[in-house]
Amino acid sequence: MNIQLKQAAIVICCYTEERWDALCASINSALGQEFNYFNVIVVVDYNPDLQRRVAAQFPNLKVIENRGQKGLSGARNTGIRAAPARYIAFLDDDAVAEPQWLQRLSQPMKEDPNVMGVVGKILPKWLDAFPAWFPKEFYWVFGCTYRGVPTQRSEVRNLIGGCMCVRAEVFNQVGGFRSEIGRIGTVPLGGEETEFCIRAHQANPQGKFIYEPSARMQHEVPPKRTTWRYFRSRCYAEGLSKALIAQLVGAHDGLAAESSYTMRILPTGVLYDLRDLFRGDIHGLQRAAAIVAGLFVTVAGYTVGRLRIRTAHLPNPTLIVGELD
Repeated sequence: MNIQLKQAAIVICCYTEERWDALCASINSALGQEFNYFNVIVVVDYNPDLQRRVAAQFPNLKVIENRGQKGLSGARNTGIRAAPARYIAFLDDDAVAEPQWLQRLSQPMKEDPNVMGVVGKILPKWLDAFPAWFPKEFYWVFGCTYRGVPTQRSEVRNLIGGCMCVRAEVFNQVGGFRSEIGRIGTVPLGGEETEFCIRAHQANPQGKFIYEPSARMQHEVPPKRTTWRYFRSRCYAEGLSKALIAQLVGAHDGLAAESSYTMRILPTGVLYDLRDLFRGDIHGLQRAAAIVAGLFVTVAGYTVGRLRIRTAHLPNPTLIVGELD
């Protein structure tokens, strides 16, 4: 069978009808991209009712079920297999991309054959009042670009899954996302993109990943993600995820960017917030304290993850997921 190769494909993974309005906005933003010869694929993660609803709302769209392991990694891998395209982009089901998003994501790969993938800038779309206590250095907690990331096109270690575009040949070379890493439903684990990018670097040392801030999207941030409870659980889960990544790809590669983040970005953030405090911003002290607490909780999660992996003598993801149940 002759399958026409598109220039690009946008994969949107979803699992719940609770995000229906956001999902529709995400799909419409994908369909509205100013780009020639692309298609949009929606992968539904083990929710037949949602799959039927999306197919009915968008009858001309390719809507498929996750045929891999349950979770975001399995859904993305299903989308990759269903996307005959040179470039495969991923958009979160609660995010809206600007019309030039796909064009600007793919441009660095068109210009340089060594560019394996590109990540864009993710702006928060607050669904409630802006949380004045929340430090910008921890915007990664709800999937947004954090303070400390370069302000211009730059090489980075890894991409962020909800706003990235990857050459299809990279997946052919090193495989897809590991199902034992990443989010399953509402469990706030992650890191599958980081592990994939490190694995791609190890297989192709000349290759690189690029941050392109002109490729912009907005990511919804509901009130429940701006609470201390979510902040704490997400930081702890990040530490658990980093422990598993370090086990899979090696501690040196797995923690290189985190060392810079911890030694450079976080101390600078504390100084910024204390400066704001002395300038009359009473929330500056809260943000500085949140940075210290976030680092402590993340390190605690990493330590627990490493101990459990060593006890089991293998990277057993069930030991990690169970911690958050």
